[in-house]
Amino acid sequence: MPSQHIPLVVHATQEAGLKLGGIGAVLDGLLGSPAYNEAVGRSILVGPINTWNIIEKERLTASANRLRTIYSSLPGFEWNDAPEEVAMALQEIERRMNVHFLYGVRGFGRYEHEIILVDAGAIAGETINSYKYSLWQHWGLPCSLHESNWEFSFVLNAGEPLYEAVNAVTGDLSPTAQRHIIAHEWLGLPVAFSAALRADRRYKTIFYAHEVATARLLVEGDGGHDTRFYNVLRLGREQGVALDQVFGDQSWFYKHAMILRAGVCDRIFAVGDLVVDELRFLGGVFWDKPIDLVYNGVPAAPISLEQKLASRELMLQYAENLYGFRPDYIFTHVTRMVPSKALWRDVRVLEHLEWTLAAQGKRAVTFMVSTASPSGRRAEDVFRWETEYGWPLGHRGDNGDLEREENAFFYHVLEPFHWGRSANKICLVNQFGWERDRCGWRMPEAMRFADLRAGTDLEFGQSIYEPFGIAQVEPLSSGALCVVSNVCGCVGFLDRAAAGQPNPNLIVADYVSVPADWNLWSPWDALRIDEPIRNSLEGRNSYLVAQQIAARLPQNDDDRRSLLEAGQRTAAGMSWEVVVKDYLLPALGKC
Repeated sequence: MPSQHIPLVVHATQEAGLKLGGIGAVLDGLLGSPAYNEAVGRSILVGPINTWNIIEKERLTASANRLRTIYSSLPGFEWNDAPEEVAMALQEIERRMNVHFLYGVRGFGRYEHEIILVDAGAIAGETINSYKYSLWQHWGLPCSLHESNWEFSFVLNAGEPLYEAVNAVTGDLSPTAQRHIIAHEWLGLPVAFSAALRADRRYKTIFYAHEVATARLLVEGDGGHDTRFYNVLRLGREQGVALDQVFGDQSWFYKHAMILRAGVCDRIFAVGDLVVDELRFLGGVFWDKPIDLVYNGVPAAPISLEQKLASRELMLQYAENLYGFRPDYIFTHVTRMVPSKALWRDVRVLEHLEWTLAAQGKRAVTFMVSTASPSGRRAEDVFRWETEYGWPLGHRGDNGDLEREENAFFYHVLEPFHWGRSANKICLVNQFGWERDRCGWRMPEAMRFADLRAGTDLEFGQSIYEPFGIAQVEPLSSGALCVVSNVCGCVGFLDRAAAGQPNPNLIVADYVSVPADWNLWSPWDALRIDEPIRNSLEGRNSYLVAQQIAARLPQNDDDRRSLLEAGQRTAAGMSWEVVVKDYLLPALGKC
């Protein structure tokens, strides 16, 4: 691939200035890739900034974020090295639209890329009203129906000023230079819409679907979860029926309204195989519009068996410090505390595994590292709770320890699990960070987050909705068993990377396929799959998953070496370099 094959790529995303979640991890992987930086001459990340969020501003300016400001009219950001013509061009947009910009660069691995953030909370009425009218006139986007939603307006207001700001800072580019705008999820679409409204043929617009928000809503919002939704989707696709025909009109949902207009983009990327099916299921232009698979990458850092065993020793020591015994196996699940992650499925598998481990005279400790708190707990609180009632083995719901979903999960799922069980223990660590300073005196002083990923024997990730699932397969290159559900987008990439060969590290749980005697003949038949029906299927299939785990758990260091070598081979075929070379750049070339 020749250097600077693509002159400019604009990434429109709410995580332009700060990594907040999954898209931020994707940007880290792509923009930090040598293959990407060899092929793309210039990258600019653009997005809105919420100046009222003090925590966001503090994280933005933290040294770890590697932000260097070139120009800013936002308070608290010093600048003095903006080219005069760039500063004047941005100031002219600010005066005309009543917005404020921050223009700078951020570090991504060994590289730096430009960012433009806009505070458009007080955008001029003439600007935004004209924009909304154009969106309605051209594509029927009902802005008046959704403008009372804060998130919808926050994102939409940023579209016009960001598009003009990109033009302002790229005045030195050749008028014929090829330019791409990648709208990451629905939140990036307004910038692409602005280019499309002007029929600005300098730009090729791409909608990068990191999920389909309507599908997530329907999966999480019904007790039948993925079992119901993906059977409806399968039958609907087979019979030419669209989502709205089965589930009813979803236009009341502002994210759905935005996604339906993503078809105006020149190209669509999808992060996983099922995301392609979900987009097709929306109907309309999505039935036959070209959609390119652009997977996420997987960390593929080399690690020796000795390094893995050292990390595993720290995990075993921590488990022994907590429980008073040294387990034979360490299991983990590192995730957010949200319904889509289906933590209860881990418990169901462990219920079945209890009897197998007990019969073998072996024990396992599972660390569920998950929190509903956006910033974790204060370290001083954690140390006090550790002394008072043994956190993280014990928890309380009245002192800032357990929050929201954590309460119900701990008291109604984890505590009942431990009644009468001895071979399996589950520890909920509801804290960000994995070191003694954040997690208490009983954690080994040498412990780091890398040890959590490298030292595990098995990582759970049996989600009900997971467009890709980077976290589920992060420990793959460390030789862990990765237990994922068959609705995780990473499964398709894992199959391709394995190239038809057996993958001893991967266990795929199937909670979607239903017995033939269920007589599902149409998508409307599948709508009757409810929580009790799904529970019965999970009860049976989680037993099958437990049997696979029992058969593949390493018995000695030779087994661990074999799993490590196999995991390293597979992870190497799923690296960010592979994603860029084999998926992203060819897809951009099709534009």
